[in-house]
Amino acid sequence: MVSLKRIYVTTGIVVLAIILGLSAFTTWYTVDESEQAVILTFGKVEAGISEPGLHFKLPWPIQSVEKLSKETFSLQFGYEQKNGEIKEFPDETKMITGDENIVLADLVVQWKITDPAKYLYNADNPREILYDATSASVRSIIGNAKIDDALTSGKAEIEGEVRDLLSTLIEKYDMGVSVLGVKLQDVELPNAEVRKAFTDVTDARETMNTKINEAKKYRNKQLNEAQGEKDALISRAEGEKAARVERARGDVAVFNKLYTEYKSNPEITRQRLMLETMEQVLPGTEIYIMNDDGNTMKYFPIRPLEAEKPKSEKEGSEKDNG
Repeated sequence: MVSLKRIYVTTGIVVLAIILGLSAFTTWYTVDESEQAVILTFGKVEAGISEPGLHFKLPWPIQSVEKLSKETFSLQFGYEQKNGEIKEFPDETKMITGDENIVLADLVVQWKITDPAKYLYNADNPREILYDATSASVRSIIGNAKIDDALTSGKAEIEGEVRDLLSTLIEKYDMGVSVLGVKLQDVELPNAEVRKAFTDVTDARETMNTKINEAKKYRNKQLNEAQGEKDALISRAEGEKAARVERARGDVAVFNKLYTEYKSNPEITRQRLMLETMEQVLPGTEIYIMNDDGNTMKYFPIRPLEAEKPKSEKEGSEKDNG
């Protein structure tokens, strides 16, 4: 018959072996480079460990360790990709724009755990909260945007606004995560008929822009030509102005010279000016110098003499050459 003392000794040895085993296997732990750890003392958060390597703690159940990844996670909103297959959830991605059009928008949120203690104990299900916050943010931003912006050139701005709003919500929830980026995957219209109508509108808008650009090009061409004509007219006017000024200066110089001659020989100058004026006013008119003394009128023909003079000079030059 086994004695009680032996039973107690055996039981004590077993308990001691268990305690020593627990101490041996639960007083140390390792943290990988891609991990971060939280130390719990009787369930209370004591400290966070992010340095990789071997670490020591008090044995379980006094202290325990929770390990979390330091990697960047991807939250897929509106679809799920597994094993190369994509499963879409159109009911979740259907939303209305600010100009009352329906679009389907799915996106990816890049996020990571920045405070393991808050991630573990400040929220019951951080991933679900993040998903709901993402849904609220994207619906709010697209609800204030126009359909053209959501489908075409405004995607980058929408992504930035969604990221800012989502970061603000996550900060308020204080659950130890941070949003690194938001990327819209697909923003499309709900059915083929609507897509075709929108495509027709887009094509018409592009045609309109093309016509506007052509009209601006034609306008610029006409403006350049008009500017050139204007510059040419101004240049000609300035040239004419300069010519007239010079002619006026020449006329003044001639007048001053005539005035000087007039002061020295007024009668001769007067007759000369009268004859020159008559030649200008009545070109080709025969001019006679007459002397009327009461008897028979005599005149002196000037034009025939002027015509004969060059002729006689010509004949004289021919005789000299001969």
